[in-house]
Amino acid sequence: MPKGFLPATGRLSHLVFPDGARADSGVRAGDEISPWYDPMIAKLIVHGPTRDVALKRLARALERCEVAGTVTNLAFLGRLARHEGFAAGQVDTGLIARDIDALTAIPTLETAVIAEAALAALGLLRQADALQGAHLWTPLRQHVRLVHGDTEIAAEVEVLSQGLRRVILGDDAVTAEHVGGRWRIEGQPIHGAAVSGRDITVFADYGQRFTHVDPLDRAQGAVGSSDLIEAPMPGLVRMVAARVGDAVSQGDRLAILEAMKMEHSLQAPRDGIVAEVLVSEGDQVEAGAALIRLEEGGDA
Repeated sequence: MPKGFLPATGRLSHLVFPDGARADSGVRAGDEISPWYDPMIAKLIVHGPTRDVALKRLARALERCEVAGTVTNLAFLGRLARHEGFAAGQVDTGLIARDIDALTAIPTLETAVIAEAALAALGLLRQADALQGAHLWTPLRQHVRLVHGDTEIAAEVEVLSQGLRRVILGDDAVTAEHVGGRWRIEGQPIHGAAVSGRDITVFADYGQRFTHVDPLDRAQGAVGSSDLIEAPMPGLVRMVAARVGDAVSQGDRLAILEAMKMEHSLQAPRDGIVAEVLVSEGDQVEAGAALIRLEEGGDA
C-alpha cells in the first residue's frame, strides 16, 4: 500500500461499484474525501451459501470496483479475500503482519496497461472520429511521458486510421483497434480508464495510477530531497518535538500530525541538524506542506 496504511484524501473523480454486490456508501463521483471525517468510501457486501462462495464473489466484486482520484486499499482487500488462511477461517491479530509482503505486493505492470494509459492521456480512447487518423504519407505520431510510482515511462503513439492506433514502448509495439463498438488492445478488451487533469487511472489490478508529464513542467519536476519532512496528508500539527539546532538521528520522532481520528508520528529520514521548524503546534497543514528542514551535521 502506498505510504503504508495511512488514510488518504482527494476528490473522487470516478466511482463505480459492480453489479451483484451491495455497496453502502455516502459518497459519489465528484465528492471530496476530506481530513475531517472517516476516510471510508464504502462497505462492499456480498453473500453466498458458503464462506467459500461468498469470498469468491467478494474477490470478483473488489476486482471490478472502479475508483479514481485517491489512494484506496482495494488491492489489499482483494488479496485478503483470496488469502488461503483467511478463506479457511484461520484469522487472528497476527495474520496481516505475518503475510504483509504477499498482501501488499505490487503487481507487475503489463505493457497493455501502459499502452491504455498512454492512449487515455492523449484522449485517443474516446469514440473514434471520422477524421481521426487523417494524414499525408506518414502516420500521425505523438510522444507521451507517464509517471507510475517512481518510474517514468516514455511512449510514442501512432494514429494509423480512424480506429487503429499503435503504441511504441521501447522495443515493444502494441496495437489498439476499435472493433465491435469498443477498443481492444492486442485483441483483448481494454480495462477502462478515468482521466482527471493529468491523472490517469486504468482499472486493472484494482486501479493502476499514472501521471501524464507535461514537458513544459519538467523543470519543476525535481524530486524532493530527504532534507524536508513534509505532511503526508492534511492534518493538525499536534506536537513538535524538534527545535532549531537539535542533532537528530534517523528514526527520531520530530512531530505528530493528527488526521482522520489518528495520530501519525513524523520521523527524521536521516541523521542531521534541525535547520528550520516551519510549523507550530496547532497549525492546520495541507498534504505536502514542509514542516521541518534538516541540514548536514557539523564536525564532531
